[in-house]
Amino acid sequence: MLDLTDELSPVQGAAAVAPEWEDPGRYWPRLSAATGHLPAPVAVIDREALRYNAMDLLVRSGGLPIRVASKSVRVREVLDAVLRLPGFRGILAFTLEEALWLAETHDDIVLGYPTVDRAALERLVADEAAARRITLMVDDLVHLDLIDSVAGPGSRPELRVAIDVDASWRSPLLGHIGVRRSALFSAGEVAAFARKVAARPGFRLVGLQMYDAQIAGQGDDGGPDAPLIRLVQSRSREELRERRAAIAAAVSAVAPLEFLNGGGTGSLEFSGSDESLTEASAGSGLLGGHLFDGYRSFRPAPAAAFAFDVVRRPAADIATVLGGGWIASGPAVASRQPLPVWPADLRTLPREAAGEVQTPLRGPNAATLGVGDRVWFRHAKSGEPAERIDRYHLVSGDEVIDELPTYRGEGKAFL
Repeated sequence: MLDLTDELSPVQGAAAVAPEWEDPGRYWPRLSAATGHLPAPVAVIDREALRYNAMDLLVRSGGLPIRVASKSVRVREVLDAVLRLPGFRGILAFTLEEALWLAETHDDIVLGYPTVDRAALERLVADEAAARRITLMVDDLVHLDLIDSVAGPGSRPELRVAIDVDASWRSPLLGHIGVRRSALFSAGEVAAFARKVAARPGFRLVGLQMYDAQIAGQGDDGGPDAPLIRLVQSRSREELRERRAAIAAAVSAVAPLEFLNGGGTGSLEFSGSDESLTEASAGSGLLGGHLFDGYRSFRPAPAAAFAFDVVRRPAADIATVLGGGWIASGPAVASRQPLPVWPADLRTLPREAAGEVQTPLRGPNAATLGVGDRVWFRHAKSGEPAERIDRYHLVSGDEVIDELPTYRGEGKAFL
């Protein structure tokens, strides 16, 4: 069992002062030595780095409880281990099918997105225990109508629902800044919708969700756009703090709320300072994808990584690995590619990038790589690699100490 609660040993304590992952020449060769007997592709989670990241998230949230975003993990043993740490509370799931599965062992699951999965809804309304444990997300009366078409209020348990609210910034000059989620934006709009939800038989309004992607999901360190990004985020924080307080007050007058969820890994400091929020969400920061290298306020440890073998040398300065194209969600830009991190100074080719079956790499150290040598990569985000592998190898120190099955390894593929 993965345990992150035990006391740090003297060696681990020293690493907490000077983390080993800050010295690539020590960190990556150690992972290579620990997993050299395993066939590629090999995916690892470093136990000490994972624990470091979990503790760092708690410090950054300033005491605000953190709901773990399962989409960014997709490994049940990691979810369970993190939730045993004081300060983490509940799961933010991404599909109802997944939530039903997790509800077999967890009692506080919020669905992060609306669902129209009729088969899963049929299972939910037939299971009173699951109905008590799962909160559905809605932002349109159509969502309630669909549920009632599966089972009317008199024929099913009362269902818990939360309202998803647009947390983007509507700039007078730049327009919509953020992701396209809910159409509900103002306190008046949300309160009016909340009254309609509260009036519907068979539903109980228990929470709100407001995810600030333009803050949580956008790095602010480096690059020519950094000053503009910082300005936009500053203005967005000011607007959102005021609007979120007004929304919380307006909806609380309609129904007693159990939670107001907000933020993500990239905005935990802001979430922790917002008195309207009762909890934050985070997931990607646990495994430490390289997208978070572009933030000024924190730098997670590269707790998860994967390695591929060199299979050919098409040129003196190019080494090609088998596989590699584990692309993260979002715009199809370079930042969504896996990042080769060891040996150092490798880069993908502009015209090929990271390919599904092969990835050519160029750089000063490419010439030193022979057929059969390994190259380590970090993923841009965190959850998607679990859809490619059936297990992570858990490394502590110089050895593999466990195998952690992914959702895929447990025979699950939710989305």
